[in-house]
Formats: sequence, structure tokens, C-alpha cells
Amino acid sequence: MALVLWACGGESAPPTTAEVGASLTTSAVAATSTEPTSRTSSEAATPEVTTAPSEETTSASTEPATPSTEPSTTTRAEATESSSPTAAVSSSGYEFPPPPQFPEGPISDGLRSDLDTFFDLLEAERRIGREEVIAVASHGDVRSAWVLSDVLRFANSVELHELLGARLQDLLGADSLGGGTPDLWKDATDLLIAWDLPDFPEYREYKGRLFTLVEPGWEPFFSDPEATIDWRWLSWGGVFIDDRPLGATTGCPRGCIPSLDDPPVTPAEDGGWYPDDGVVFGVTINGESRAYPKNQMEVHEMVNDTLGGRRIGMPYCTLCGSAQAYLTDQVPAGVQTPVLRTSGLLSRSNKVMYDLNTKSVFDTFTGEALSGPLREAGVRLSQATVVSSTWGAWKDAHPDTTILAEDGGMGRSYPLDPLRGRDDHGPIFPVGDVDTRLGVQDLVVGVELEDGTTIAFPRQTALSVIDAGGEVTAEGVRLIKDGDGLRAIMVSDGSQIASHQAFWFAWSQFWPDTLLWSP
Repeated sequence: MALVLWACGGESAPPTTAEVGASLTTSAVAATSTEPTSRTSSEAATPEVTTAPSEETTSASTEPATPSTEPSTTTRAEATESSSPTAAVSSSGYEFPPPPQFPEGPISDGLRSDLDTFFDLLEAERRIGREEVIAVASHGDVRSAWVLSDVLRFANSVELHELLGARLQDLLGADSLGGGTPDLWKDATDLLIAWDLPDFPEYREYKGRLFTLVEPGWEPFFSDPEATIDWRWLSWGGVFIDDRPLGATTGCPRGCIPSLDDPPVTPAEDGGWYPDDGVVFGVTINGESRAYPKNQMEVHEMVNDTLGGRRIGMPYCTLCGSAQAYLTDQVPAGVQTPVLRTSGLLSRSNKVMYDLNTKSVFDTFTGEALSGPLREAGVRLSQATVVSSTWGAWKDAHPDTTILAEDGGMGRSYPLDPLRGRDDHGPIFPVGDVDTRLGVQDLVVGVELEDGTTIAFPRQTALSVIDAGGEVTAEGVRLIKDGDGLRAIMVSDGSQIASHQAFWFAWSQFWPDTLLWSP
């Protein structure tokens, strides 16, 4: 049976069972030989989408919400802690079954031998053996479901889906994969994450053998045995690694999400090419402001830039609704300024970024180095505030702002809505169980305090309170308007504290103990 790649072009939804049936294959295909169809070296293509709903849902929209003008009698609100639900719930509202008993310690010698046979065949012939899959599952060690789920992500034949699906059901329970979606891989991985199913000591090595067949550029990520990456959460986002040198102005021959490096900018008065109601991600450092248009960021998802005399790296995870700005020049002595790139991998639906110089992986949400030399150096990048605002409101608030040039410095054009509503109906990649205090794609403005306390402020509610004359404060933090977006300051002295916007599911899964402000 074949192990073949889905055509790449931006992080795209995994195929449905019907789509798998439409691309039945029984021939052996080398995973590294499949060429993507959506990107070429001469054009950094707009990410492809699997579905394009015709209408956006309110909760999923990343457009700045129109604040309510209803009066509010509440001027101060305290943050509330998370209360665990009685059962784990998926992003679509499915209630996961209770987890089984998990084995502990090393896997058996027999399972290790069968896994070695499975991967030896895969590496030698680029194919999955039916008997080898059955042998792995026959040991009944539920932890091997992680391996089968990983293989399932890269498969596109009916036979392989049916084989892996049957074996996963044997391991996880006949009624366990009822997640309510047509995507077997997403249902299975959601369940494993929700159960917090442990892996086994050799899991990183086996996963690395599979993933580096697909993209050899990922090898450094798997080679650090002390990495603090949660390998269970790591999945393929549908694109290859962006390993172009700093300053490259062309796309990737094999298909990646190409970053923008030091893009040209224009003053606000020359930014009429972008509509006033278009969303920008605004950053101000040392008095210098810049607007990064959302439509360009949806295509590139990463910018390395200099602003206010500081070097910054700015990832935008479209799947998480989160643009962040990291101060990449604030690293320990002797550490070269990181150059941030998109790896093509995801961690619980959040893009995985890495440093081009050292091949060190970062937690995109926290800025902590998780592998490689930067992990060894204890690097955690500091953040600057990113304000999500309309362009019209941002330039009114910051008349001296600059905005990225219309062609992004790559000589190309950008549609106003590159993703065409791809994420409007909830996460398209596995996220596991979710915090039900808010809707999964409700937008929040998040803050982390020096003592590690994190607070999430629902964007729409906060804007409504502020526009009605109230104050939005919690734990010594106050939100204020900037353009028609929000930024955070300390109540005590008015100093800035880094904040950024994100979907609630993303913020709460990376900060599970977050406080939630409510009026």
C-alpha cells in the first residue's frame, strides 16, 4: 500500500473519506518524490483551501468586531479561573468517551521488533505493509495508536485508511472514533490528545523516521533527545519547510509558506491600495509604528523586520487567529539573532516556527526555544504588543505609521481574502479537548504577567464596555483602545504590557490555567 502526500499549498484541511475514495492508489510511491501543485519558485501562491464556505460565522471572523453601544454599569471586572467540565469536549461539541487504563514504562520487545520491521519496510520501499500494520496493533498497547495516527496523516488510499481505521478502533475501542467529522485522522488524534494518552520512550525516533521521509529538512528537530517538544501534538500542516536564506524574495520550489524578510514599506498616505476596513496587525516599538496587512500575513505567516531600532520576528498563525511580535535581538550574549521561519509542522493546530540559523524549534505561542542550541542556551523571546485593527482606524491613531508595500517586496499581488473562509467553522486540525468557558473561535486579547499569570479578555465584550464609558481591568491590567483594536497597560503606572489577539481555543490550550475576564 502506498504512503503518498497530499498536494501542498498552505495549511489545508486533511482529506475527507470521500476525497480519499476519489484518489484510490495501490502503487508504491516515494513520499519524498511527490511534487506540490500549488506553489512554484516564481510565485508564492495563495494557500489552497479544502472548503470555502460562502458565509463567515461571527465567532470565527478575524475582522474587528463592531462594539455594542449599549450602556454598561460595570466598570471593573475580575478574572475567573477555569472550571473543568464533567467530560472532555471536542471543538465541535462531541463528548469524548472516558479514557482506558494506560500502560506505563517501555514497550514490549515484541512490539519494538514489529515497529522496527514496519519502519524498515517503509524506508526501504516507501510503502506500508498490511501484515506489518496488523502486527503492530496486535500487541494491544494503546500507545501505538500514536504511530498509526501519524501514518494515517500521510495516507491517501482507501485500503490504507480502512486498515488503519480498523486497527485504531481495535486499540481505542469500537465506539471511540465518533467525533462527528468525516476526517478519521482528525477524530483519532483529537481523541488521543483529549485522553492525554502517553507515548513511549522510542516514540520520537519512530516519528522522526516517518516525518523525515516526507521532509528531510525536519531531521534537526527530531535529533535533539533533550527537546521539550510534545511529540504527540506534532503533525504535518500540509506544506514543506521554509529554509530559504534570509532576504530571499522568491517562493520555495517544493511548496512552503515563504516568510517576508525586511519587506519594503510606504508611508500611510501611500497605503491607499489597502481598504480602510481591511484588518492590519499594528506594532509600535520605540515610537515607530507599522501596519502589517492581514491579507499579506495570511500568505506569508512570518515576517522578519526591523522596527524602532529593534529586530523582530512576527509569526501569524492563521489557524489560531494569532499574530505575535517577538524581539529577536534580545538573546543571551554569543547567540546569533534568530531568523524565524515556518517549518510546515503544527503543534495542536498552532504553527511550529524555528530558527533558520540553528534549526532550533520554538513554541510559537510562548517564544520558548524547545530544541537545539537555543534550547540549550535557555532562550525565550520577549514579545511586543500586536494590535488587531482596521487600517483606517490604525492610521488615524498613528498618522506617522508605515505599511508594507503593496507587492510585499516579492513582485506579486495579494487577494483581499486569501483563505476564503477556510477557518470559519472551527479548527480544521486536531486540538483535542477544549475549554468550554467561551466558544472555540471567540476572539480574546491575552496577557501574560511577570509572575506567569495569564489573563484572557473577550475582545467584543471588552470593546463594548470601553465604548460605553467603562473600564476593563483585571489583576492590575487595563485594556485600552488603539485604533479600533485593544492593547494592555498596567493600572499602577500606565506602562505597556505585551498583548496579542487569538482564538479562545488556542489561548486556553497553551495557557490552560488562564484567568478569563468577564464584566
